[in-house]
Amino acid sequence: MMAQLPPAPFRATRYVASVDRIDVGSLVAAGVRLVLLDRDNTCVPRDARVVPPAVKAWLVRLRGAGIAACLLSNNFHSAEVAASARELGCPVVDHAMKPAPFSAWAAMARMGVGPEQTVIVGDQVFTDVLAGNLAGVRTILVRPQSRRDLWYTQVFRLGEALALRGVEFEGEAPDAPGRAGGC
Repeated sequence: MMAQLPPAPFRATRYVASVDRIDVGSLVAAGVRLVLLDRDNTCVPRDARVVPPAVKAWLVRLRGAGIAACLLSNNFHSAEVAASARELGCPVVDHAMKPAPFSAWAAMARMGVGPEQTVIVGDQVFTDVLAGNLAGVRTILVRPQSRRDLWYTQVFRLGEALALRGVEFEGEAPDAPGRAGGC
C-alpha cells in the first residue's frame, strides 16, 4: 500500500535527512539562487549557540555554487539569531512569524530573487513548509537536529508525525531512529 502524502499546504517539495545532505548540485540544476534557512533545529540545534561544522561546510559549498542564503527565523531572541547569522555569513530576517509568508517575501525582495528561484529549508511542517507553500516557493523539510523543542513545538511534532507517516527522507537509513514511517 502506498503512503498517503500530507495535504498540499503541508507537503514539502523534498524531504532530506539534514541540511548538509542537500545536494548543492541539485539546487543549481533546479535554478535555485536563494536558500531561506530556518535557524533552530535546522542550522543550529535547539538551545545551542554554535553552528555545527557540517552545516558551515554545506554553506561554503552553497556559496561556491553561486547560491545566496538568508536566515529566516521565528526565534524572538534577536541577539542569538544575529550571532548565528554572523557565524553563517548571511543576512537574517528574524521575528519571521512563519507560517505567514510575509517574511519570506521580504527576504526575497531584500535579496533580489523571485519565488521561482527560491527554496525554504526548515525542520517544521506547520511553520517552514507551510510558509514556503504560502509564499509560492519550493520547500525542503529536514529532520530536526535535536529532540529538544519548546513545549508548543512538541505539540506540533505530534501532528507532524501523522502527516509524515510513510514519507522517506533522502540520505536517511531505512531503520534510522525517529524515521517517520516507523512504529
